[in-house]
Amino acid sequence: MLNLLVLSFLFGAKSSDPSPSPEAFLEIFDLPLRDLEGGDLKLSNFKGEVLMIVNTASRCGFTKQYAELQKLYQSYQDQGFRVIGVPSNDFGGQEPGSNEEIRIFCQENYQVSFPMLERSAVRSEPQSPLFQKLIQESERKGLGGSVRWNFEKFLVDRQGRLMARYRSMTSPKSRKITREIERLLSEPARL
Repeated sequence: MLNLLVLSFLFGAKSSDPSPSPEAFLEIFDLPLRDLEGGDLKLSNFKGEVLMIVNTASRCGFTKQYAELQKLYQSYQDQGFRVIGVPSNDFGGQEPGSNEEIRIFCQENYQVSFPMLERSAVRSEPQSPLFQKLIQESERKGLGGSVRWNFEKFLVDRQGRLMARYRSMTSPKSRKITREIERLLSEPARL
């Protein structure tokens, strides 16, 4: 049992409920969000798409996952998949830059073209409303509590339901993530 808990901590957990009830909607589509350029970013533009929401940092041992996230995004974006990055300085001060510095870093070093939100608190106060919802639903589904480190990945289906959560050590290119993305993309949107 302890080994299972350790593995779950390190590698994340996936929901075993293949068809969550309608009340499991995250209600994230109307949250007020801003992108790195300071503009409004409406998640409602992504209704009907599969989303991977990831807290990121530029000076982390997992920062190389930007390249993997970009590749994942490019592989599936034409099928209705979006990665949304959320820079955060909550863990070890590993995202100290301004929004502009983060934008330049991501583009110059990893050619990031997926949407990036402004730097936000994902664990500290005032916590991002988006992460409040993700964590609340994650706890409800038994997928873990607060975000433990940079590059945790939350997978949301076309209906806006949290379907899986993967911890930092799980590579975005891992087969368990790509299998789940492919499964979710194969399901029709029922909005």
